[in-house]
Amino acid sequence: MFTVEETIGVTEAAQIPQQRGELLLDNAVRYAEERHWDVFPGTWLEAVEGRERCSCGAECAVPGAHAVKPDWSTQATGSGVGARRMWSKTPKASILLPTGRTFDAIEVSESAGFLALARMERMDLTLGPVTCTPDRRMFFFVLPGAATKVPDLVRKLGWVPGAIDLATRGEGHYVAAPPTRIGGVGAVQWARRPTPANRWLPDAEELISPLAYACGREAAEARTRTQ
Repeated sequence: MFTVEETIGVTEAAQIPQQRGELLLDNAVRYAEERHWDVFPGTWLEAVEGRERCSCGAECAVPGAHAVKPDWSTQATGSGVGARRMWSKTPKASILLPTGRTFDAIEVSESAGFLALARMERMDLTLGPVTCTPDRRMFFFVLPGAATKVPDLVRKLGWVPGAIDLATRGEGHYVAAPPTRIGGVGAVQWARRPTPANRWLPDAEELISPLAYACGREAAEARTRTQ
């Protein structure tokens, strides 16, 4: 079972665990069996001339952590048996989770995400799982439907959606799950692990205020630095 873990600080989140094939397989199976999340294998990193390159062979935007084929949505499975079969064939493959099915994800920068987490704890809000990626992005898992409602929620709070660094991933998108490694610089990790206590996800409306505030504050500070 997943163990309870407190919010991880930025320094701790930067630590990189070794990514082993069996660890990827085990986690993919657990996500399917314990959380009932759909999973599918993506690309992976390969050592080429002393560098880690994406298995796709191209200079891609997300090396080692993107879908292999355009029809990736048809490959996703919520079966532990199916997940075991797929990762047994490609044990180094990244673990990708389709959004818009059992959850959507709200994406913010790492700095805004940790600021928002601190505010959420003070507000005693119920959180779902939260990931932190090596390119300093955070993903807050919420109930499906967030992708369509978040822009209006942000406007109601007085922010212009395009003016703050906040986005959502819903139907037709996916996120990389721990312990997937990206670009040879680090691994996706949990800032808040999946536990029995957060099996029921919050609605986007419950989290959007502290998230938008943190993103708005970050945007204001960036404008001040450029003046």
